[in-house]
Amino acid sequence: MSLRKNENIKSVEHKLLTADQISEILNVPKSWIYERTRQGQGAIPFIRLGSYVRFNQEEVINFFKNKKDGVS
Repeated sequence: MSLRKNENIKSVEHKLLTADQISEILNVPKSWIYERTRQGQGAIPFIRLGSYVRFNQEEVINFFKNKKDGVS
């Protein structure tokens, strides 16, 4: 059984968040989120879609849970 294309897109939409949305979840400024996307290997997990940046909520939460040295 295959999903229609629109159903696949809706499924992905629920998983990928904007910088505004993830900053609200983490209760930090949006600028702080963007700074963390430019930290090379220490950057928070993100997906670049052309000029857009999106975040998977579960991956971001797990990233900070697994950080041992705290967050700066």
